Order: sequence, then structure tokens, then C-alpha cells
Amino acid sequence: MGTGEAVCGTTRKKSPPKKHNQLGETMGKHSIRNLIRICMLALGAFAWSAQAQQPIKTGVDATFAPHAMPKLGGGLEGFNIDLGNEIAKRLRRHIEIDGTEYSALIPGMNAKKYDFILAPTTATPERAKQMLFSEGYMETDYRFLQKKNDKAIASLDDLKGKTISLNKGSAYEAWARQNADKYGFKFDVYGNNADAVQAVLSGRADANLAGHTVAMWAAKQNAQLKTSYTYKTGLVWALAFRLDDKAGRAQINMMIKCMKQDGTIAKLHEKWFGEAPTADSWSRKIAPGHGVPELPGYDAAPVALKCS
Repeated sequence: MGTGEAVCGTTRKKSPPKKHNQLGETMGKHSIRNLIRICMLALGAFAWSAQAQQPIKTGVDATFAPHAMPKLGGGLEGFNIDLGNEIAKRLRRHIEIDGTEYSALIPGMNAKKYDFILAPTTATPERAKQMLFSEGYMETDYRFLQKKNDKAIASLDDLKGKTISLNKGSAYEAWARQNADKYGFKFDVYGNNADAVQAVLSGRADANLAGHTVAMWAAKQNAQLKTSYTYKTGLVWALAFRLDDKAGRAQINMMIKCMKQDGTIAKLHEKWFGEAPTADSWSRKIAPGHGVPELPGYDAAPVALKCS
């Protein structure tokens, strides 16, 4: 044993010293780094495997319909609830989903109360410095909601002369304040988005601006409404993990990849939002590595799908 080297818990005999050229030394360093990375992921995966008999613990904002909301018979339902249950099913583990305020989720995860955050979390460069992200499972865009028989807003130039209703304090209100003069529209703010939608139905506003999934949900629930122009933000929603939990991120991200490959996420999208995702949506696209490409924390090493 004294003449061997430990490699991920195994031993092998030392080879006689050899002369190396500079290229060989460089390749050797890369090989060592790759070996260390593989070992760390393997050890982390072993730790997650050892927890297989324990429930997955996660949380959502239970007031964010249709992603998570109370259901009549008790418990929670919504797109992200179905997403979490499907991940747990594929991992053959039970899942406990806590409904709470979003502001409590990140501190709860960092305190190890939650294994990851199931609630829709926008992946940004700033946040990616504080937590790891899975790959995106859906875009987070803005969309206009109008009366069914009104002429559809086809571009931002069509906003001229219109009144837009908005949820007070939202990102959509901030966008409207920045762009009202540029595109020539007026806007009114309301205490919640339900009241902003009612302003459209009553004729006090020409359109409501909200998150695209919220707008799709409203149109799905009310035949008097339709969605129109989508403002692309270039951002995605992803699951969030602690910075030191690369193994957990890799394991659950693999489930997301498999759910994209077999169309499960696309089916959930259509079930809850009334529309199938487009071919170029992150509800269908599979990232090469783990995480959100181009953000801090992204592991670009190619991943071979392992779907049972």
C-alpha cells in the first residue's frame, strides 16, 4: 500500500518516472484537474445517494398562480408543484414543498432548511454569484393582456395613445415608467394584478402588462381575454442551489434535461398556460452542461444524458 497512490478511494502502483515535454506536462495538469473534478462530483453524488431515504425539502411562493397556489382540497398545485413532484418521482424520493413568502426561501436554503428553491427564480449575473442555478426551464418575459375582440398589440409602437394597467411595485411598472414617453402610452398602477386585469375588462385600460405566464393563465381562465405582444427579456427561470452543492445541482439538473427530452416540461407548460412552448424555448432546449450558460457557476463540461 505504501507504494501506491490513492485515486478516488482506490490505489494503483506508481509508474517509473518518465521524462515529459512541455505539452505532456500541460496535458497532465488538465488530466489531474479533470480527475479531481470527477472525484468531487462522484463524492457529492454519493452523499446525495445516501440521502435517498430522506425527503427532498424545498419551497415556493404559494401565492404565485399558476406556478404555485392553494388547491380546494388542501395542499398546493401549479406548474412548479408538478415540476417538483416529477423530479422527486424520477429520483424515487418523497418531496416536501413548503409554501411561504419568497423572501424567506433564499435564507432558508442557505440555512439548509431547503435542498433547493423550487419557486420560479430569475437567473441573473448578480444572483449567480450568490447561488448555483440549474439550466433554465422557461423564459421569464413580459406579455400584454387585452380584451378578446380588441386589435392585438403587435409591437411596442402599437402602444401609442393606449392606457396600460400594472401591478404596483412590479418590474412591469418600472418598465412602463422608463418607456411611457418613448412609446407614447399612459399607465395606471393597481394594488394587485387581479385589479389591473379587471381594469382591462371594465374598459379603464386598453391592456395589462404582466409576466407572460401570469398573462397566459389569466387568458386561459377568462374567455373575454387574450394575450398579445411578448416583450423578451433574455432571462430565464431556473432552480436555485447553494453555492457548495454542485452534486445536488447536477443530479436534479439531469432530471430537468430528461424532462425536456421526453417532452414532460412542454406538456406541463401547455397544461398550466394553455400554450405549447415554442421550439426555441428553454422548456425544450437542453444546455450542454449544468447551469445557465454565460452566467457565473455554469459548468460547461458536456453532459451525457442518463434518463431511465
